[in-house]
Amino acid sequence: MLCDNGPNMNVVLIDLHPHSDPVTPISLANLAAVLRRCGHAADLLSLSSGRPFSPAALRSYLHEKQPRLVGFTAYQRNFFQIRAIARMAKEAAPGCRILIGGPQASFLPEEALADLPEFDFVGHGEGELVIQAVAEAIDGGGIDDAVPGTSTRVADGSWLRGVPVVPPDDLDVYPSPWLDGVLDPSDWDEAIMLTSRGCPHHCAFCVTPSAFGPYIRAHSVERVLEDISMVARHGRGRLWFADPNFSYDAPRVLSILEGIARRDLAVEMWIETRADMLSTELLRLLARAGVHTLALGLESAVPRVLKRSGKAIEPEAVRHATVTALDAGLDVELFSQYGLPGEAKEDALRTLRFVQDCGVAVRGNSNAQQMQLYFGSDIIRDPEVHGIHPLRDDLPPYLALGDEFETDWMSKTEMDEVRAAWNAASVDGGKRIVS
Repeated sequence: MLCDNGPNMNVVLIDLHPHSDPVTPISLANLAAVLRRCGHAADLLSLSSGRPFSPAALRSYLHEKQPRLVGFTAYQRNFFQIRAIARMAKEAAPGCRILIGGPQASFLPEEALADLPEFDFVGHGEGELVIQAVAEAIDGGGIDDAVPGTSTRVADGSWLRGVPVVPPDDLDVYPSPWLDGVLDPSDWDEAIMLTSRGCPHHCAFCVTPSAFGPYIRAHSVERVLEDISMVARHGRGRLWFADPNFSYDAPRVLSILEGIARRDLAVEMWIETRADMLSTELLRLLARAGVHTLALGLESAVPRVLKRSGKAIEPEAVRHATVTALDAGLDVELFSQYGLPGEAKEDALRTLRFVQDCGVAVRGNSNAQQMQLYFGSDIIRDPEVHGIHPLRDDLPPYLALGDEFETDWMSKTEMDEVRAAWNAASVDGGKRIVS
């Protein structure tokens, strides 16, 4: 499926977090690994507030590198910045093409494209397949038709939508950025690992099933252990698993944990999963294997709010898993939100009390936030059906609603009061590790 050699061209992939410290750019690193396997020179830049950079230095770098393709992971929070850097890239390297992918790009409305002259490709499918198709198209010369997996700006300036790309069930067909040397474990205090993709659940506020598929695809146990071994032996051994449902397959998790022990790897791990995918035995095994923090999706402590939001879980299942995990020596973080469909102010405050009653400190990821509405979620497709009322009608079409809304059950003023209550209860001032 993926090429082993081919023509060489310079590609620059930019990971931009303008308002936070840098995190391992695992998604773009996966793309760089594919490009390098195909014979291209792919450089990966990680820019953030924790790694100050000079616009002049960036312009100089792009001028010297003369990339034929510059790619970005697009989020709502960095969209304006990547537009500015895209313009800079086209000035510094005339003729280069710009590709955006990631959450903001995947479901970008067609009407938004006319407002985005900086971009040439908008990726709508699995990034590894999209970047390979775009690189092949650029290397082939003029682009007169849509590239698979993208919206493509063709020679006359119009946009065409390409045929979808079909993602593989076996993720091992993709090269590893850790094993192929794209990422150096010694550069990162905490290494992000992504061992599976997709989610079979249908929470109305979440984009994951739309972005990665309604079922879970995974790397093999052996591939996961090879990646963990590389990071443990050449880095600091701190692993942050980005899998949304890490323990979905208990035998697979057990094999990974046994492999870590068999290889005598010293690791500290953060994982995220669902409370109904855990057993007491598995929680104890996780603690013995080096998991230090378990993150669980609570969202709300009110069953009718969860049901209306499509979150098929019972709060008491979350409480049981939390207490059991704490007893096993794990730290626990509970993700929660307010402003959900059907949720009144008192319901949101009930969730705060629930978190505290479970013995979970309100800090890090346990700081609640207002529900964020981004392209790709069920709610944003028809907010009014879910009782969501936008507060603005002047957003450009390339920006989603975010938190600019009220609901049938809670005004913006009441949401501000809920935010204040959470901040007052927070032991770290409302700072989040991951939003």
